[in-house]
Amino acid sequence: MRILDMTGNTPLIDLSNIAAGVPGVRLAAKAEFFNPSGSVKDRAAKAMIEGGIKSGALSQGRTIIDATSGNTGIAYAMIGAALGWPVKLYMPQNASLERKRIIRSYGAEIVETSPLDSSDGAFLAAKNEAASHPERYFYPDQYNNPENPKAHYETTGVEIWSQSDGKITHFITGMGTSGTFMGVSRRLRDFSETIKIFAVQPSSPFHGIEGTKHMGSTIKPGIYDENAADGVIEVTTEDAYDMTRRLAREEGLFVGVSSGANVSAALALARTLPEGTFVVTVLCDHGTRYLSDEFWGEL
Repeated sequence: MRILDMTGNTPLIDLSNIAAGVPGVRLAAKAEFFNPSGSVKDRAAKAMIEGGIKSGALSQGRTIIDATSGNTGIAYAMIGAALGWPVKLYMPQNASLERKRIIRSYGAEIVETSPLDSSDGAFLAAKNEAASHPERYFYPDQYNNPENPKAHYETTGVEIWSQSDGKITHFITGMGTSGTFMGVSRRLRDFSETIKIFAVQPSSPFHGIEGTKHMGSTIKPGIYDENAADGVIEVTTEDAYDMTRRLAREEGLFVGVSSGANVSAALALARTLPEGTFVVTVLCDHGTRYLSDEFWGEL
């Protein structure tokens, strides 16, 4: 077995303590931090790299290059190390120290971009570098690569349906590239047209929810369909932080802030639903890659 073969088949965990105040509604989360590099992004990164190898676009002598806020970059770096490909990543300077150290530990190169330009700045810088030297690079372009949502259509969505015994009624998650949201929602709707799909979005363009885009104020990914959601639930940074701490203390789940945002929104949705409904969200990554973030000091 290779390290890449460990991707997927992550558990669906009941959040019974968090949902204790909402009787009759089941709340569960896909624990994506069980993937080999520790996040949901392993699925898409694996699919995009394997797609590049299969098509010949990723050939001998080329370097994998892309933009990242952290998790996809970590996945690329892990895969590059395992398969022998050099990796060059553009990421905002204010990305957490832990994520940068993990990436560099795998041997990948980081080019830091202005924090004022957020993930959009890293995206444009990586795109320009790849276009300037096409002979040097394989550019997966996670924001526009159809292999990204396809990975979740073929794996994550199928797993959620199976693990919920086909009883899921609502799926809700935040969006970075939107790959998880788009792929899972399409697959679940193939299984059942009655499933409701909700997107999670920060309540403001200026927020601290790492890995989650405010779609109205950023470059929209090419793989994103704004008509895919039945509704959007906004979450403040403070509520995301609070739920992240609650998940650690009440469920024993030490996860990142985007996971806290997802569960906060899922709980808000659950409070509006009748008994017998089953809400599923995503725990995107592990909290250890955010330990230097100041909000943990508020425990």
